Amino acid sequence: MPMFDKLSVSSPDFENEGRIPDRLTADGGNETPVVELSGAPEGTVELALIVNDPDAPLPNGFTHWVVYGIAPDATTLDVTADGVRVGPMGAGQTVWYGPQPPAGHGDHHYFFHLYALGTAVEGEPTREEFLARYAGDVLETARYVGVFSNDA
Repeated sequence: MPMFDKLSVSSPDFENEGRIPDRLTADGGNETPVVELSGAPEGTVELALIVNDPDAPLPNGFTHWVVYGIAPDATTLDVTADGVRVGPMGAGQTVWYGPQPPAGHGDHHYFFHLYALGTAVEGEPTREEFLARYAGDVLETARYVGVFSNDA
């Protein structure tokens, strides 16, 4: 396995801490964002990506995407690649669900958390189940943040 400098996640669709384009939002087309990955540390068995909005008015925020089984040497997320599994997002579906904050709720931050894991994830756990079960298996994390608001 090649060595990289540091685990990284990004998207050419928007800058880190920049505005997420309307076409990626639930009300604007719900296109899946392009996600670029690099830098898995030595010993990584798989990568996992979780997109969560902690600003959502719910106890754990709202989870927009949960993806497991990403190869350590993947450079772009491909949910159709062998072994990749999409887990349930906040409403229970196994899909990308773009930003859709309540109108008048201000800016919401969408955290793209990438986890390098020293073990394989079994099944398709929810975000909360994953964090409870696999926290001790995380070798390194990276994050990228998009911002979106439905305010006029």
